[in-house]
Amino acid sequence: MNSVAVVSDLSPESLAYISGSKSDNTKRSYSSDWADFTSYCLRHNDEPLPASVKTIIDYLTALASTAKVSTINRKTTAISQAHQAKGFQSPTHSLPVKALLRGIRKAKGTAQHGKAPLLTNDIRTMITTLPETLIGKRDRALLLLGFAGAFRRSEIASLLIEDLTFSRDGITVLLRRSKTDQEGEGRKIGIPYGSNPATCPVRAIEDWLKVSGIIEGLLFRSINKGGNMQESFDDKTVARIVKRAALAAGLNPSDYAGHSLRAGLATSAAMAGVEERVIMKQTGHRSVNMVRKYIRDGSLFIDNAAGQIGL
Repeated sequence: MNSVAVVSDLSPESLAYISGSKSDNTKRSYSSDWADFTSYCLRHNDEPLPASVKTIIDYLTALASTAKVSTINRKTTAISQAHQAKGFQSPTHSLPVKALLRGIRKAKGTAQHGKAPLLTNDIRTMITTLPETLIGKRDRALLLLGFAGAFRRSEIASLLIEDLTFSRDGITVLLRRSKTDQEGEGRKIGIPYGSNPATCPVRAIEDWLKVSGIIEGLLFRSINKGGNMQESFDDKTVARIVKRAALAAGLNPSDYAGHSLRAGLATSAAMAGVEERVIMKQTGHRSVNMVRKYIRDGSLFIDNAAGQIGL
């Protein structure tokens, strides 16, 4: 029996487990990217599955005129996953395609231009703009917890009341699943009391729970125009909350998004001289190289040669 037949003969239970090996966001991205590739093939009368090496090269070359390197890499992975899922050898693994990708990376550069980090002073200013309303208290709790825990926006959106344990030291957050923990091993993050009650993440969460009356389920909830809480919350709302608070604080909202909280904690900690292992413990980074990007950005003006020559 060939590999294609093996895949097609899998039971519904097996297919469900295979599908569950990827996060929902990843599956949505792969689906969109695969649709883009098949649309290209339809326009050019090319076969998408299995695709020829020439088709892949032509497609990626066309992409390179407008797309970022990160986008090209993601779409290449989606094509590869689609072929492997059907038991085909992926043409993206061929030497000509690999050479093409190296050439694209060299020509376009691989520096990532992500959203700006929100530093400690930014967070303080943003908090002062929030009203003493149900929405204001939710946003305050979300921003402070997201920043202190260096959480991804998807992690913030999926937090449950049951994931929080309060103690005299602060809050222990059980992160049941994350981008780098798809198998759900879980990780605990400590959120200590802040020195300033106005920007203390623990007090902000306690205040939010008190006024919202939430006792179980999602920690954060959507609130409609009538001021009524909904039984849902998504990661896009996290990004909108960040942008709205950034605008109120006099910042350019287009520079910031949900990831600005996570990047901001890592960068602020680096600026304060916190060791990289301590930063990684809070952020959950498994790669030293990834967290060192924040450390480099945060230490640009620490022990700076130009700052010590009397200009």
